[in-house]
Amino acid sequence: MAPTPDLLARYGTAVVFAWAFAVQAGVPAPAVPMLLGAGALSGSGHMNLAVSILAAMTATVGADVLWYALGRSHGLRVLETLCRFSLDPDLLIRHAKERFAAHRARYLIIAKFLPGVNPLAAGLAGVVGLRVDYFLFYAAVGALLWAGAWIIVGYLFTDVIALIATTNARFRIPFLIAIVAALILYVAIKYVRRRRFLRHLLEARMEPVELKRRLDAGEPPVIVDLRTKLDLETDPYRIPGSLWITPEVLRDPNHPRIPEGSEIVFYCAEPREATSARMARWASSHGYKDLHPLSGGLDGWRRAGFTVEGLPEVDPSRVDVRRPDGAAAPARKTDGEARST
Repeated sequence: MAPTPDLLARYGTAVVFAWAFAVQAGVPAPAVPMLLGAGALSGSGHMNLAVSILAAMTATVGADVLWYALGRSHGLRVLETLCRFSLDPDLLIRHAKERFAAHRARYLIIAKFLPGVNPLAAGLAGVVGLRVDYFLFYAAVGALLWAGAWIIVGYLFTDVIALIATTNARFRIPFLIAIVAALILYVAIKYVRRRRFLRHLLEARMEPVELKRRLDAGEPPVIVDLRTKLDLETDPYRIPGSLWITPEVLRDPNHPRIPEGSEIVFYCAEPREATSARMARWASSHGYKDLHPLSGGLDGWRRAGFTVEGLPEVDPSRVDVRRPDGAAAPARKTDGEARST
């Protein structure tokens, strides 16, 4: 396969379009060298600067529209498919949800500059039903800033990039070997850590049937809903009696602590109950003993045929963990981070 500069020199705008579309659609490939190369070739007269930027921008918006449509039609399930080949998909999905909830449409601009995040942001825009005109506006602005910034940098530093390319040509093989070796080592470390994490999860988690048995027997554990604000917006229900407390609040030393002798069941909306497992491990290191991620989370509870209830309007940072019904005192209600149905 020809190196990126050779492909750019030979096929020009077509490579810029295809590469930008692939990267912003989720293919794990570096985009910056291609954009810098397109700018440098524009500076040397081999490509047209405006056409290069337009090609990358159009391709990026096209990738956004693809994931927006998939989010509208398939909901949050599409994000799990997108992250199937990631070494840490659960954490990537949760971070994207949290940041989208905080920034909404503006996150479509930020995500362009974050590797692997852009398709998540576009998919989430579809999941929450962001208006099409807003979506296209912010997607286009982000695409223009992303493509324009890197290509113009390449254009301004044409001579420097040409010198670097010439120098690298002499050491191409050793350089590529070093890069591949580093990538293999990185992937191996991440893989081993993830396998250990999943093994711990399988040992600790509780099945919905067992949780229901405890509730029916009058032996209820403390049930903690760890889902993000975006999860609550798209699915405003909970397991009866559960507390909505985010991981950040649980780690806050100023938040009222759950009594250490309590049995605690965590549930979340990430693949393989990852956030629940992480919080169980954290709680275990802080003196708690009887901790269980709920297998399948809220969806697993539903699939087992058990009922859910609407969310109360509470601020997760002010929940009184000592109340068995999981509700906050009336004076602590807010105007609705989580909405009841």
